[in-house]
Amino acid sequence: MNLILMGLPGAGKGTQAEKIIEKYRIPHISTGDMFRSAIKEGTDLGKKAKSFMDQGALVPDEVTIGIVRERLGKTDCQKGFLLDGFPRTIAQAEGLEEILTDLNMPLDYVIYVDVPENKLQDRLTGRRVCPKCGATYHVEYNPPKVAETCDNDQATLIQREDDQPETVAKRLKVNVEETQPMLDFYQDKGHLVTVDGDQEISVVFEEIDEKLQALS
Repeated sequence: MNLILMGLPGAGKGTQAEKIIEKYRIPHISTGDMFRSAIKEGTDLGKKAKSFMDQGALVPDEVTIGIVRERLGKTDCQKGFLLDGFPRTIAQAEGLEEILTDLNMPLDYVIYVDVPENKLQDRLTGRRVCPKCGATYHVEYNPPKVAETCDNDQATLIQREDDQPETVAKRLKVNVEETQPMLDFYQDKGHLVTVDGDQEISVVFEEIDEKLQALS
């Protein structure tokens, strides 16, 4: 089964990815993992990607698409894959279509974990981190035993800059603007499957699984 997983920050995409790959026994392929692997293997494209990353610059689409082509051509993808974090642009989506056509690996479904923005704001701004051990908590979903205090070392928990309300709002706005064209693109292709991510983790996965079973 050839899948793409999409969702805004805080939607629980990573958790659902773990469940999907466990159930369907397909590799989880994230952009970061692909870059790290290509760099470690010392491929030409990996070296090109590293040169941009070392400068703090975005890796150009043609390099990213080339790395994706190399990764999807590996033997562990023959029975399917779960792409996470790619594609992010229409140009990348069109590049992926060419890759999948060349490899004779047609895309089956694009799963979008949909959560209202106000709920995502709550999820992201409620996160707290221990400055000593790095343990992560959430004021609502995973609170410490003592408010604002780490269970492990009793350090006072902090809210990271990335989790401040203003920062989160900007981050979500950028992601919505980036994601919507992709959803429209795959909706037009008939690949898009939307699930309600504003539920218990197990219920979200049950919905994903039911839809995949029904469509397969």
